[in-house]
Amino acid sequence: MRTYSSPEEALGRIEADRPTVIISDYMMPGMDGIAFLQQARDKVPAAARVLCTAAEDFRIALDAVNSGEVYRIISKPWHNQEVVTTVAQAADASRLRRENERLNIQVQQQNDKLRELNLRLEERVRERTEALLGGLIAALDYRDAETQWHSRRVSLYARRLALQLGVSEPDLTVIEHGALLHDIGKIGIRDRVLLKPGPLDAAEWKEMKRHPELGWELLRRVEYLKPSSVIVLQHQEKWDGTGYPAGLKGEGILVGARVFHVVDAYDAITSDRPYRKARGYTEARSEITRCRGAQFDPKVVDAFLDISEDEWRRISIDVEQYAILSTEMAERPPGTSVGPLPLAQA
Repeated sequence: MRTYSSPEEALGRIEADRPTVIISDYMMPGMDGIAFLQQARDKVPAAARVLCTAAEDFRIALDAVNSGEVYRIISKPWHNQEVVTTVAQAADASRLRRENERLNIQVQQQNDKLRELNLRLEERVRERTEALLGGLIAALDYRDAETQWHSRRVSLYARRLALQLGVSEPDLTVIEHGALLHDIGKIGIRDRVLLKPGPLDAAEWKEMKRHPELGWELLRRVEYLKPSSVIVLQHQEKWDGTGYPAGLKGEGILVGARVFHVVDAYDAITSDRPYRKARGYTEARSEITRCRGAQFDPKVVDAFLDISEDEWRRISIDVEQYAILSTEMAERPPGTSVGPLPLAQA
């Protein structure tokens, strides 16, 4: 126990002493007990504060208790047993407060560890999901050599267009994955239909139109891909309701599917096909504008037109370079690597 003859002297030593209980008289030279205990609280918040006061000052002291400055009041003249009991109770309260603070720090540290562990687990899930996506696209590529690079292009196009519309994470990644996997249902379409060089007959066309539902059925079983699976289901729906499989119309179609529909058309126009050569950006822009409000959501078309030709070309070049690097990797001896390849870049 330490005693001081002035409040200034006590305040000068209080942080070094780290007391459990601080007892102060109300009437003191220089400052009153309430002002002293206020400053003491700032320096040692965990200490219990006790104020001694005469009966005529009791109302003032009671205000200090109500404001949280003082744990307990001892009225003068006091009984020794009252002082002993009050100080013991105050010490217990202070110890409990400090123990609670210690436990809170431990809980916070555990929470920090749990957050770090959760981040590591989420990263592992992300890595494995990316590997799953790559495997699914590769499986489709075995059947249609053009599909992989088309899928990668439209996934990046869709992400950029969605960003232009003000979409943010996690929805950006949902749209990117939905665009990347939009044709995954074609795995369930027979080769003689999928790879037929000429026009499809009615029965073959009916089979081909099942691929959105087949893709949705496949992806919705993967928890991480459930939101993207709905984009796969709706990627052939049109703004005017003439699409399939459900004939959805307008904003009844997910924004991710509406975004995909525009960038899919852009990629189809600007890419080589077996039956025609690629056309330029100007023709693609003109055709997409012509179909604004019919096949395409007008707002999505407007956002598309706000993005420069250079940006669309840069994305296409990135995928082309990715394709070249991927081919080089495939031709290298087993066990060699040029490093990991991202599925998509923002």
